[in-house]
Amino acid sequence: MKKMFAVLLSASFLAAPLVAATGANAQEHHRRPVVVEREVHVTKYKWNRGHRMSPAERRNMREVRDYRRYRLAPPPRGYRWVQVNNDYLMISIASNVISNIVVGR
Repeated sequence: MKKMFAVLLSASFLAAPLVAATGANAQEHHRRPVVVEREVHVTKYKWNRGHRMSPAERRNMREVRDYRRYRLAPPPRGYRWVQVNNDYLMISIASNVISNIVVGR
């Protein structure tokens, strides 16, 4: 009985590292890192007053609500400031026509 117990005990000590190694490899293969590659195209627009912004151009703009922070004049009623890249544009809310341009540095 003692011999049987000693054999089982030594077998468990020898098998433990093998089981741990296969468990670690299984976890590594289960979750592989996901790599996402995208091409980024930066389009620099040359803005003009009176230009009506298309839906594609409006996707890249961000509304500026705190215009004093950027040292911009308060927009008149019916207009708002938007930021596109580093440029600030005052556009009409109803028609999306550019009325003023502040080019960023």
